Amino acid sequence: MAATKGKSSKKISPVVNAYLFAYNFIQVLGWSYLLFQIVNFYLNPPKSQGLWDVVKYTVGIFQNAAFIEIFNVAIGLVKSNLAVTTQQVLSRVALVAAIAYIPETSDSPGLPLALTAWCFAEITRYSYYSFNIIGFIPYLVIWARYTFFYVLYPVGVSGELLVYWTSLGYVGRTKMWSIEMPNKLNIAFSLWSAIVIVMLVYIPLFPQMYMHMVYQRKKTLGSPETKKVQKKVQ
Repeated sequence: MAATKGKSSKKISPVVNAYLFAYNFIQVLGWSYLLFQIVNFYLNPPKSQGLWDVVKYTVGIFQNAAFIEIFNVAIGLVKSNLAVTTQQVLSRVALVAAIAYIPETSDSPGLPLALTAWCFAEITRYSYYSFNIIGFIPYLVIWARYTFFYVLYPVGVSGELLVYWTSLGYVGRTKMWSIEMPNKLNIAFSLWSAIVIVMLVYIPLFPQMYMHMVYQRKKTLGSPETKKVQKKVQ
């Protein structure tokens, strides 16, 4: 199978490279284990546990570990847009928090959709980063990184929206984490409204993210430069 040389590790110190490789490789292992847990849950369903009961610690550890990526970008270890990285990480963390603290979301049909899509997306993404650090990316990894999103993005977003939708009933009934007027601080906050706003934000953001990946796929897999490298390796 053809491979492409990575570009990001040439001007970075060996210590930083080792740190970044370790982080990405551990994430590959973590999300692979989560995928195993999901598959095993449906093949051998436990009698007294739901999916969230089985995977909650794995999801919590490896999803929240993504805060490290914000740190890496902020201090310049990784070249990426800080605002975009922060938004992507916080959106996932917010969803995990919704599942963890809003009881009805653990039974949402969107939960297995979102988690499964996350697993495949993160395994391919972190594998791509890991190989890129050592300067050698198998073509299969590149292809997966820039092809799986065609299915994973719609499935993942649908799952995330279903989880948020499921949470609205409980939050509306209990007024969870909401502040109503009048009060001494003269402020009001509605978690229900905040969730609705987050769901509405998906409308303009999803097409932009999806088309960005379409463009990146065309640029990476369809460019003459990439084809030349592949032919030379073959």
